[in-house]
Amino acid sequence: MSDEPGKRRGHALRAAVRQGLVNEGEPVVGLLDVTGVEHAAAALHSAFATPGMTVTHTFAVKAAPLVPVLALLAECGLGAEVASPGELALARAAGVPADRTVLDSPAKTVAELRRALALGVAVNADNALELDRIDALRAAVPGSASPVGLRVNPQTGGGSIGAMSTATATSKFGVALRDPGAEEWVLRAYAERPWLDRLHTHTGSQGVPLELMAAGVRAAYKLAERINRAAGRQQVRVLDIGGGLPVNFGSDVTAPGFAAYADLLRREVPGLFDGRYGLVTEFGRSLLAKNGTVLARVEYAKSAGGRPIAVTHAGAQVATRTVFVPDAWPLRVLALDGAGREKGGEPVVQDVAGPCCFAGDLVAKARPLPLLAAGDHVALLDTGAYYFSNHFAYNSLPRPAVHGYVAADDGGVAFAPVRTAQTEAELLAESGAGLPPLRRRRSVSG
Repeated sequence: MSDEPGKRRGHALRAAVRQGLVNEGEPVVGLLDVTGVEHAAAALHSAFATPGMTVTHTFAVKAAPLVPVLALLAECGLGAEVASPGELALARAAGVPADRTVLDSPAKTVAELRRALALGVAVNADNALELDRIDALRAAVPGSASPVGLRVNPQTGGGSIGAMSTATATSKFGVALRDPGAEEWVLRAYAERPWLDRLHTHTGSQGVPLELMAAGVRAAYKLAERINRAAGRQQVRVLDIGGGLPVNFGSDVTAPGFAAYADLLRREVPGLFDGRYGLVTEFGRSLLAKNGTVLARVEYAKSAGGRPIAVTHAGAQVATRTVFVPDAWPLRVLALDGAGREKGGEPVVQDVAGPCCFAGDLVAKARPLPLLAAGDHVALLDTGAYYFSNHFAYNSLPRPAVHGYVAADDGGVAFAPVRTAQTEAELLAESGAGLPPLRRRRSVSG
């Protein structure tokens, strides 16, 4: 199999067209590079490997809530970070063991907590009220094997994308450490709960620089040291440092890599790696983004105001963030011919539009590309994370199929289904078909 991501992707794009994975009935499809995922997982393990230290890497399920993907990552030695009952169910269906599963969410219900504690998955409490709920649940059902931690917000600041920054002064996540009395409350909470043995932080993801991520981890580490000194023992035994490694969407280069982040942490927080603490990570986008591609047919080519427009079947329903916040989430677009090969020719400034019925449904605006024509294809690159999970059901467009692939050097490609395309029957059922129609209420006089 090829070791070059771009070469593997090219083989897969041509094979997907040749084998009819994208066609008139299914004009848009997701493709996931299995070899690339395996390489990313291996790079993560290698970056954090430290003699005498226990490291558990979990995958943020929200980034790709697809059971075959979670199962592949489990085979690669990763667990699952889940943030809802649905994500927990997906992790269980993929065979992820409880001792490699972490439950994070700012809005866990009592039922969610009860199930997590019964299963023995790790729980990171978000706030004081949630800790009180866990107290009551542990008392009612003693003997839970679930490790329990507390999420703290170091309030170290935000990155270039506010919505992706979780360590701002007013973030909704965790206990805000710089608020008056907050750190003292944390110390009391641990002193009153000898079983509370983890500490969790997560600074953000795309748009957050590595230095800011490291600052958040350093703040959590210092707090863990203070808790342990106050306890007179190693009460906090595991630090969950979250995920959030940003992705380079500008080229095929993987930068920054896991090794760069781990090396920075070794310099900035050396005590994190001296063997006294276990480590948990929760990476998502950085494991899958560069290993996924959305492939779509160009249905029509037209022009308006002198600008060419390629109308494709990949728009807001699969590239929601890119369409609505294009400056924060730009995507590279490949212009492909009818056989899935990259087109040549002089670049022409054009728009690449999606199928949704609103004017802003553009995945690329005024983008220089070889001129696209009806019957061509486009490939949206670096879409392996979130672009297969953030489906936007506008216009009742169905969720597209996703296929994993393994590409050989000779151009041979083996595909495996990851998710089948949503059928019309499934779309109708999701939309209430088969339920009794609503009846207009007759007015009732007094």
